[in-house]
Amino acid sequence: MAKATRLTSMSVDALLQLRDDIGKVLTQKADALRDQLSKMGGQVSRAMKGGRSSLAGRKAPVKYRDKSGNTWAGRGMQPIWLREQLKAGAKLKDFAVAATSKVVRKKKKARKKTKR
Repeated sequence: MAKATRLTSMSVDALLQLRDDIGKVLTQKADALRDQLSKMGGQVSRAMKGGRSSLAGRKAPVKYRDKSGNTWAGRGMQPIWLREQLKAGAKLKDFAVAATSKVVRKKKKARKKTKR
């Protein structure tokens, strides 16, 4: 292991060089770990790649609804109302909303500009 140096006594240039060296070493180690994981048959998660989910930010149709009007689209964690009902013995299919066809949205007609 390298000698411990006091960071407070180092110059700004030396600190910047140290930061760059640490970044390079961390990048190399992360790449090596990704390679090992892929050799073992695992997949690298999106979080490691830095990407977002393709579904993030999109509205999803309601898949589950209870009698009091609470809804859940089936994404993310189960809401408390559903979790409590499931613990009480209800089944998830009891709350399933019947599949409906996609709603076709009408295109807005462009208004003609009138000359004044």
